[in-house]
Amino acid sequence: MIKNYFKIAWRNLIRNKWSSSINIIGLAIGLATCLIILLFVNHELGYDRFHKKADRIARIYFEGNVQGEKMKETVVMAPVAETLKKDFPEVEDATRLRSYDWAPQLAVHDHVFKQDALAYVDANFFDVFTLPFITGDPKTALVDPNTVVLTKAIAQKYFGDEEALGQIIHFKTEDKAPMKVTGVIENIPLNSHFQFGLLTSMNSLDDARQQNWMNSNYYTYVLLKDKRDFEKLDAKVPRLVDTYIGPQMKDGTGQTLAEFRKSGSNLTFQLQRLTDIHLYSDFPYDLSAPGDVRYVYIFSAVALFMLLIACINFMNLSTAEAAKRTREVGIRKVLGSLKSELVKQFLMETILIATIALLLSLLLIKVALPFFNDLSGLQLTLSFTEKPWMTPALIGTVLITALLAGSYPAFYLSSFKPVAVLKGKWNPVKNGVSFRSTLVVFQFFISIMLIVSTIVVYKQLSYIRNKDVGYDKDKVMVISNVWALGNNVDVFKQQLQNDPAVAHVSASRYLPAGGSDNNNFFVSTEQEPDRLVKTLRYEIDEHYIPTLGIQLESGRNFSQQYGTDSAAVIMNEAAVNALGWKGDALGRTISRNGNNGEEIYRVIGVVKDFHFRSLHERISPLVMVLAPDPGNLVVKINTADIPSFTAKLQQRFTAYGAEDPMDYSFLDERYNNTYKAEQKIGTILGVFAMLTIFIACLGLFGLAKFTAEQRTKEIGIRKVLGATATQLSAMLSKDFSKLVLIAVAIASPIAWWAMNKWLEDFAYRIDIQWWMFAAAGLLAGAIALVTVSWQAIRAAVANPVDSLRDE
Repeated sequence: MIKNYFKIAWRNLIRNKWSSSINIIGLAIGLATCLIILLFVNHELGYDRFHKKADRIARIYFEGNVQGEKMKETVVMAPVAETLKKDFPEVEDATRLRSYDWAPQLAVHDHVFKQDALAYVDANFFDVFTLPFITGDPKTALVDPNTVVLTKAIAQKYFGDEEALGQIIHFKTEDKAPMKVTGVIENIPLNSHFQFGLLTSMNSLDDARQQNWMNSNYYTYVLLKDKRDFEKLDAKVPRLVDTYIGPQMKDGTGQTLAEFRKSGSNLTFQLQRLTDIHLYSDFPYDLSAPGDVRYVYIFSAVALFMLLIACINFMNLSTAEAAKRTREVGIRKVLGSLKSELVKQFLMETILIATIALLLSLLLIKVALPFFNDLSGLQLTLSFTEKPWMTPALIGTVLITALLAGSYPAFYLSSFKPVAVLKGKWNPVKNGVSFRSTLVVFQFFISIMLIVSTIVVYKQLSYIRNKDVGYDKDKVMVISNVWALGNNVDVFKQQLQNDPAVAHVSASRYLPAGGSDNNNFFVSTEQEPDRLVKTLRYEIDEHYIPTLGIQLESGRNFSQQYGTDSAAVIMNEAAVNALGWKGDALGRTISRNGNNGEEIYRVIGVVKDFHFRSLHERISPLVMVLAPDPGNLVVKINTADIPSFTAKLQQRFTAYGAEDPMDYSFLDERYNNTYKAEQKIGTILGVFAMLTIFIACLGLFGLAKFTAEQRTKEIGIRKVLGATATQLSAMLSKDFSKLVLIAVAIASPIAWWAMNKWLEDFAYRIDIQWWMFAAAGLLAGAIALVTVSWQAIRAAVANPVDSLRDE
């Protein structure tokens, strides 16, 4: 019986090549899109889940507010890990990670490598996290100071085919002891929130053993005895503030904890599940750029909608072409076929089409996946061996698609009454119009939603790119590996200052765009010594402000001519307002408790607010102090021929004995990279929007062709009676245009709500305007009209003699 079903299904497929092709292409694109998004969702949801104890691991973080200024940090104090093990019975183990402050040069034999993926970890790190060893003993690998464990990739890079275990790695430019390789581990999976090629012993750091509760540098993780203890421990960890921070707070800030809280400020500790770190983090700085669970939901919805639109095409064409199969159904029923047998027959046809579409979709995925990886920055692969869930997922997808797309047509076609059909009184076209219209509206509803979303995302990104951020980011070069010059940094800097192609040069590791150092700076005033205000501190030289074109609102810049400027500060407007000094800040003093007691600074200047963080955040208080640091050289270029200038600078850099080439970037690129995630989302949404419209138009094209065929005689009669081709085209296109307008009306308020929710994540944002919905509707309508009009015009210009010759 099944063989017979298959034969009939294949014959119908061959007989109706045109409609079958539309169904297969539409389903293939829908399936390919759905499967690619499924790979993306699986990657995002799988972050850090490869650790065997992932469901019992949590990270402790530090948050609070100081005079209304929020602080939320992933790093905590050195003694937190040991204290958690000692004080809380729910904790089985605790371990720490501290990322290296900058990218060092490492020497192996005669080769020098720049390595920015180095971190200190505790010896028990491998007891908590699953990082399989290839060679070495995980229990003892990092017990001794100055030992290091390498990933397989780094071991291959440094030592080639030579055995890495026991080898020595030297720090090329720093006064640090060499490291002995005591282990090699498998490469850390890409869906891990930490990515380090070298893990060196925490016992190498003296700071790691100090009981200082006022300095935060350590990412700290706990291994719970039972995953159900998470809420219990999360409720207990805030007491660490009273027990341990409180006694040290007076010496660290000049305030007792009670005074600190009385002023309206507060601090606390919280837990975050390991598996939540990637998708649910909103920390200013973390070990890696976080994902966003909202995009997982958005893309999952897009995948579902793409598949639904493809299935709707199938339903539409199948029910629309029902007229061609009414006599077949009537004769089968007269000859004794049961309705259940007819349903099975039509479902078999759907399964056959879905299977062919799946095979085509796999080919499309092979072609499209590299492009998607370029857009998303991921390395997704369609591997049946690495992902054993793929085979059952594909089979399940085919069956679900077949049932989804074929169930209604199967029951619809099998419900024809044989007497009515054979007498010619059954009109499936008329009976199915309202249902097909609803499906078309749904298709364009989804398409318009995606078009509006794409327009809003692109307008917000355009706003970000063109917004006046308060500093000059154009033609500003950042040289980040200045340390490679050794003792020649000042000479190189002086040579740059004398170059006519250079307007300004500054030395600072603090940058307003891209990755930069972040330094909390708690200050108080003489008028309110018990009130702490949280600011950020930038350590700059006297050239920083003119190099970046930051505008002074009042006062003056730092100058080497004033010896007292080492105890001076320049503030932004947000800091002045936070201190209550609006219009009256110059000459006032602020103080802080530093390592050498109380430090007092005098305000010599106020700069206009500039965006030194993402536009997702409001501009916060900032204090700049005179403390030149060659972490980066910031160069304002004064020539239009930047490639030639860069090439000349590269030669000059290596001429000073630097073994590595000059590592540089441009400030505008760093700024744009801050919003790379949003740029990727916008591009991907745009691609998906075009795909949904394409699939919807495939179905619309088929329906238009079918409608024109069904109305051939009507069109012939109208032409004989004097109707023009334009009038006939308008008549055939009118009904479909109405459906698109209905879709616009339904989609607009929902799209407005959804994109407003997305824009809430930006402190500085555009307003959603009416023309965005009009543009989306016009685009969708124009594409739909072109699709329908082609068939309408073709039918309208046909010779009426051909359609009426049988009458």
